[in-house]
Amino acid sequence: MHSHDLSAILAASSARHSHLCPRQVLGARIGLAGGLALGMDLPRTDKRLLVFVESDGCFADGVEVATGCTMGHRTLRLEDYGKIAAVFVDVTSERAVRVAPRLDVRERAYAYAPGERRHYFAQLQAYQVMPDDKLLAIQPVALATPVAAIVSRPILRTNCDRCGEEIINEREVITGGQTLCRSCGGPGYYRPLAESQTHSFALPESREVVYG
Repeated sequence: MHSHDLSAILAASSARHSHLCPRQVLGARIGLAGGLALGMDLPRTDKRLLVFVESDGCFADGVEVATGCTMGHRTLRLEDYGKIAAVFVDVTSERAVRVAPRLDVRERAYAYAPGERRHYFAQLQAYQVMPDDKLLAIQPVALATPVAAIVSRPILRTNCDRCGEEIINEREVITGGQTLCRSCGGPGYYRPLAESQTHSFALPESREVVYG
């Protein structure tokens, strides 16, 4: 890792938030370390690197900018464990590593931010300069689901036998001989309200746009 690379990454990440915070720095450092552990150049412009972040927010932005992986390219995924950590997968070899801050990283930070007693600012400074082996723990891991099943085949689509909505990326479930979406197959992350509990929602009337 080169310091100017980190500086550029942090500038791009902080531009999304109008400020720089310790979690953005950790995301950037974790992203760079994950790529290095797998021997990959970053940022990626292909789909060889698949990244799972274990929390959203500022941390995820740091990982995204460092790696070039995005949800739009289906190379960045969220497994919301509420942890500042990420798993990096080489799609070709299926080698994978999990990168997370060391458990005592907040205490270690003060040694790398001389004279700074404020927790937040000590972490902000230290996380940018701490050596990888002092800041991060890197662990080889294996995915519970094969990469091919996670990535799936985006050209495939079907319809839910219950609600009728289209399902893409092989995310349907088969229950009792029916092809169902995950909401109908349950438990889903939302539940429809009874008609008596709902309000009438209507889209606003379209307006003609006049140019000139």
